[in-house]
Amino acid sequence: MTIALTQQRYLIQQRADYDVMLHPRTESSYETAEAAHISEDHIAKAVVVKDVSDYAMVVIPASNWLKMDYLRHELNRDLHLATEDDIAGLFDDCELGAVPPLGPAYGIETLLDESLTSVADVYFEAGDHELLVHLRGENFQALLSGARRGYYSRIPRASAGFFMTSSFPA
Repeated sequence: MTIALTQQRYLIQQRADYDVMLHPRTESSYETAEAAHISEDHIAKAVVVKDVSDYAMVVIPASNWLKMDYLRHELNRDLHLATEDDIAGLFDDCELGAVPPLGPAYGIETLLDESLTSVADVYFEAGDHELLVHLRGENFQALLSGARRGYYSRIPRASAGFFMTSSFPA
């Protein structure tokens, strides 16, 4: 039950005003939202994608699905979801499935879904399955000020070209 060291250093370096919230151990963002009594669309979730040259992190609401086809087209890259082994290597101070959506802290290109820019309070994994970091929305946006912005996700529905991110543990 600790905040990931890389994330903690980044938050301190950026002088972020945040707090940490303890919740019962969960294995998905849906369970986390229920356990913490938070709307799932206020939880920022990191989805790591890759192509032959590099990785990128797309930060979307935990309630949404990544629009992979749109992302590929928008970036003109042949992107795929990163594997668990890839993620374990990139975020070695985090539990699998508890990656914080702070790509800059890990030196990873980051894309921020616009739907998170209107949220007053943002929560995200602290690096394990029992802690959430809480920030005011404007503070979260400041942490990702260099991120490319766009509409990279949408509310779930049965449709080709969308990947449900909750198929991976949150």
